[in-house]
Amino acid sequence: MTRESMAFDVVVVGAGPSGLAAAIRTKQLNPELSVCVLEKGSEVGAHILSGAVFEPHALAELIPDWRDKGAPLETRASHDSFMLLTATKAIPLVVPPQMHNDGNYIISLGNLCRWLAAQAEEMGVEIFPGFAASEVLYHPDGAVKGVVTGDMGIGKDGEPTHAHTPGVELHARQTIFAEGCRGSLTKIVMERFDLRRDCDPQTYGLGIKELWEVDPAKHSLGKIVHTVGWPLETDTYGGSFLYHLEDNLVVVGFVVGLGYANPHLSPFDEFQRFKTHPAIRPLFEGGRRISYGARAISAGGIQSIPKLSFPGGVLVGDGAGFLNVPKIKGSHTAMKSGMLAAEAVVALLAGEGAEAVGYPAALKQSWVHDELHRVRNIKPSFKWGLWAAIAYSAVDTYVLRGKAPWTLHHKPDHMQLKRASGCAPIAYPKPDGRISFDKLSSVFISNTNHEENQPSHLRLRDEEIPISVNLALYDAPEQRYCPAGVYEIVEGARMQINAQNCLHCKTCDIKDPTQNITWTVPEGGGGPSYPNM
Repeated sequence: MTRESMAFDVVVVGAGPSGLAAAIRTKQLNPELSVCVLEKGSEVGAHILSGAVFEPHALAELIPDWRDKGAPLETRASHDSFMLLTATKAIPLVVPPQMHNDGNYIISLGNLCRWLAAQAEEMGVEIFPGFAASEVLYHPDGAVKGVVTGDMGIGKDGEPTHAHTPGVELHARQTIFAEGCRGSLTKIVMERFDLRRDCDPQTYGLGIKELWEVDPAKHSLGKIVHTVGWPLETDTYGGSFLYHLEDNLVVVGFVVGLGYANPHLSPFDEFQRFKTHPAIRPLFEGGRRISYGARAISAGGIQSIPKLSFPGGVLVGDGAGFLNVPKIKGSHTAMKSGMLAAEAVVALLAGEGAEAVGYPAALKQSWVHDELHRVRNIKPSFKWGLWAAIAYSAVDTYVLRGKAPWTLHHKPDHMQLKRASGCAPIAYPKPDGRISFDKLSSVFISNTNHEENQPSHLRLRDEEIPISVNLALYDAPEQRYCPAGVYEIVEGARMQINAQNCLHCKTCDIKDPTQNITWTVPEGGGGPSYPNM
């Protein structure tokens, strides 16, 4: 197939906070360099989902006058609280120092990315929303040459339709992969260049979020609440967040670590059950649910960050894994990684060579490395269970101050599931349609849409495994870990994939016990369309 091609100095794959920060920093350092950003969502921000309490540290370094330029940071954090939930009670806990939010803002990260995109375009960055990068291109010597956007108008049978438009090759002197958690091309370059050789496996969480409009009498601008405990068992990592935005809006979310063992567990239903707790339910009574979404997050910390540079490109943001788990923040570290990568790339392009080796070196000297190194043992301590992890985390934080002479390590999430026969089934209550809801009505308000006549972007290596292994041994856990109802066992004999429902959270790619499911990009522009998430 003959494709058109376009050449740039720098191509950025993904218009999230790290990718946009990289594009802006590149132009700040050398306005003459041509920079292109590809975004698979229908618009910038359409696929962005985060809590989010935002620490403006990196933003102030990137755009010092962000206030004067109207950055959408409006609601200052005003009050932090942290609670342990039992089935009937909410027990106040001391707020750990990492979770203090003085000087931070409750925001829509999608709206911040829209604003960052406008800043980038003013500087001459070309942004192409609705174009998904589907393939990596290589030079004869093996270095990355760029990417290809996916073909449009391919039918379910794999044949071109009357609306077929071939993808475009985007050639770059350097390609910055900023796809976010478990990016499909990021996976490919990690394997091709063996970037995970000297690090721990990445571990993940699934974050599920709703946006509510609540009774003004129950709203408290800037209030932040986090919880641990119920409804999860103590052997399962997870917790909730409640953030009070402007205009009587409240963000509520729940995160479940994808290293959980019981295949009967459903993160979506744990979230819905959480909202029925006696200390939580009253906030939402009489309110209105506006939006819903879900995404996976990279939670392994510094010991799970891969090699970040390779011939022809670099990794930035959540695709590499810069989340500070105990702080419950990663946007500021993601942005800083994009800035540092851009600085190394610009220096490389001014000289000679194919690999921006200055980027990993600069990161190691930055505040990002120091911040993540200090908290590296908090998340892996939860493998001992909630109580032991809380005790260890207190010692690590208050006594050792993040300077323990050891580093705890991770195991892959997909290897943690136990056989269904050895685990207790979980009876989830039926949703009431007022506080708790079902998956399909939730997907509806995520504005998810895919062109129906296209090949499924969810690929099975072996079509027999969902029945012969997953159903037989694990009671088909994909029916429960997917927060969008994508996977169904039909008549006990066949796996049906409802790809149109997919929220692009990547949980299936992560948690499938045999790694039989591969998430790839659908036709550009498909997926959720989050308005203020």
